Amino acid sequence: MKQRKLKKLKLKKKLNSNRVILALVCLVLGFMIAFSYRVTQSENNDEQITDRQWEQNLSLRNELIEQGEKNRELQGELKKKQGKIRKIEENLAKEAQVFFNLAEDTEKYRMFLGKVKVKGSGVQVTLSDGEYDPAEENINSYLVHEHHVFKVVNELYIAGATAISINGQRLSHNSYILCDGPVITVDGKQHPAPFKIAAIGDSEVLSSALNITGGVRDQLVNDQIVFSLEEKQEIVMDPILGS
Repeated sequence: MKQRKLKKLKLKKKLNSNRVILALVCLVLGFMIAFSYRVTQSENNDEQITDRQWEQNLSLRNELIEQGEKNRELQGELKKKQGKIRKIEENLAKEAQVFFNLAEDTEKYRMFLGKVKVKGSGVQVTLSDGEYDPAEENINSYLVHEHHVFKVVNELYIAGATAISINGQRLSHNSYILCDGPVITVDGKQHPAPFKIAAIGDSEVLSSALNITGGVRDQLVNDQIVFSLEEKQEIVMDPILGS
């Protein structure tokens, strides 16, 4: 009887130890399965995040390529428009220069026509009749005639005079000068000697043109005309009435 009891006790202890071992094995196996599942899930999650990021990167890269192409197209359009703007600016500059030249020419024409008041430096030439000579039968030999005045006026215009007056009466583009005995008529108005011919322009150039050897001055002196020349700092001429 005692031996049976001992065998039963030993069998129980052995069963209990086997159960403990089995439980430990199951516990370890469960832990390993759980750990493996977690690792697998983590790897799957990592793979999904990586794929998503790659898709995002690819999308962003494509957008950057599209934006780069658009930028190149816009830069091309910008260059074309800048070229057009430069052409327009060049044309405007040319037009501005043309208008400026036209304005200058218009002012010169107005000055030449006597439509505007002018002032500036210049010269004044005085032509007086020669001294009376009883031995001279022809009185016209020492009087100032219209051709004498014409010589001075023409030479002044050639030398660059912008405006000319005779005894204060301004000449225009269609002025006429006639000789009527001891007086001359300018545009219908008579003037006695001496005749003061004023001209606006470069005084040195005008003086040199009149004083050149064999020029107007010498010719008038040879005709017994009293010739005097004076440079002026300022000469003022009013516009012609009715011009």
